[in-house]
Amino acid sequence: MNKSSKWQPFIYGVLIALGILIGIWLRPGTVGSWGNAGRFKLAEILNLLDQTYVDSIDTKAIESETYNQLLTQLDPHSVYIDAGDVAKANEPLEGNFEGIGVEFTLYNDTIMVVSAIPGGPSEQAGIQAGDRIIKVDSIGVAGIGITTDTVFKKLRGPKGSTVMVTILRLGTTKNINLIRNTIPLHSVEVSMMLDTLTGFIKINRFAANTHQEFINALQKLQLQGMKQLVLDLRDNPGGYLTAAIDICDELLAGNKMIVYTKGRKQPLKDYKSTNKGIFEKGSLAVLINEQSASASEIVSGAVQDWDRGIVVGRRSFGKGLVQEPFELSDGSMVRITVARYYTPSGRSIQKPYDKGYDAYEGEVYHRFEDGELIDSSKVKQVDTTKYRTASGRVVFSKGGIMPDVFVPIDTSYRNEYTIRLLEAGLLNQFAFSFVDKNRKRLSVYSNPIDFQRRFAENVTTVFIGFAASKGIHANQTLIKEATPYLQKQLKALIARQLWRDMGYFTVVNATDPTVQQALKGFNNYRQLLNPTAL
Repeated sequence: MNKSSKWQPFIYGVLIALGILIGIWLRPGTVGSWGNAGRFKLAEILNLLDQTYVDSIDTKAIESETYNQLLTQLDPHSVYIDAGDVAKANEPLEGNFEGIGVEFTLYNDTIMVVSAIPGGPSEQAGIQAGDRIIKVDSIGVAGIGITTDTVFKKLRGPKGSTVMVTILRLGTTKNINLIRNTIPLHSVEVSMMLDTLTGFIKINRFAANTHQEFINALQKLQLQGMKQLVLDLRDNPGGYLTAAIDICDELLAGNKMIVYTKGRKQPLKDYKSTNKGIFEKGSLAVLINEQSASASEIVSGAVQDWDRGIVVGRRSFGKGLVQEPFELSDGSMVRITVARYYTPSGRSIQKPYDKGYDAYEGEVYHRFEDGELIDSSKVKQVDTTKYRTASGRVVFSKGGIMPDVFVPIDTSYRNEYTIRLLEAGLLNQFAFSFVDKNRKRLSVYSNPIDFQRRFAENVTTVFIGFAASKGIHANQTLIKEATPYLQKQLKALIARQLWRDMGYFTVVNATDPTVQQALKGFNNYRQLLNPTAL
């Protein structure tokens, strides 16, 4: 019995895998590479399992997992998505969702409004930061252990549908009827001037609306006098290939290779820039790190290979595979890797994945253990081939894009105390609570720049007491190590509560070492891109 139970999941997996293959091979108008004999043998095995296996087989319970196991045997990025999850999976790429338009947090088991999204139903109805949503359609949602997923289910819904929320504001309750609408998910997280000449644009993913948002941000900054640009792609996991190509087209002069793709069934296809770029001149720095992947690497690779700008940070993730979505008959979807992409110099920056999915994903975390995030000379050489940029600089394919200017990760604040604080999410909780209690007093700061310059309260001491009240204590040595980081991060998070991402990045960028290295790089921009200097 024990042996039978042990092998049941494997048998279930085989059954589903065979079902998938048979379904593909028996589809009208298709011929499997195994031919008729192979297809009939698979059908025979499936029939034998159905007729003779000792236990009943509940295929639905293991269906999704089995499909994904089948696909991940091929590569880490081919994936199966259940029909019920397709819309949610596509949301970040499509750039919108349908709902009431609020950013919220769960604080003391209550839905707390962080901000009402400009132009959305909630803002138009007068919902404000700090409001508590205590009922949805007359049903209480406070103090019941509500989760983020449950909030989504209750407040999101089809455009045009209605929902009534009861809010609590300064001790007074109010019922508000909201008509759900389409709410944009912005992929340009923030755009701002760092100084009188330098613009800063942060892109968090490459979605359907990214290109237009990028153009809007560029034009706004150019009106403010921008002559040089810091493009922040750190922690950007990628997205649409076309969005990355369109971004590059705004940065490169006409008729320059941006990227090319090819696969076993996909002929070589190249993508070149046109003559319509709105920032083809002016110094450029692209920021990357170990979580910058896919489309982020296409942009940074093209900028580097054409010597269009400097790349600053740490080695990127190393994803050089292209996926194409295929909708299945039941509404589910598979994203299948159909090609590899190559930078203009011919580099494939895909890191190895022959040791399986877990090893592939865990490779990024092992970089810290290997010392790579502190010392760039410890990067493991994946490909010794020398590639050359437009000016003749030598670059390598090292399972990712290697920056021109390396910035080590900051480990000065990482100790047992800060790890526990971050895992518990206490910094965000404190920032919300602090702003919620001090909104009137904080209104003296007119904008994020004013706040960055004048706010000098020592909130760390108050926070340490707050953390202790939540059961997280530390000795004075650990607290002393963490204090500089805590003071800076708490200030930034307080600014985010007041001015959203503009507030946060105004504070963080003032001391961010990668941003500061980019600014220094502009001062010797030509030297960095001169092959004799590298």
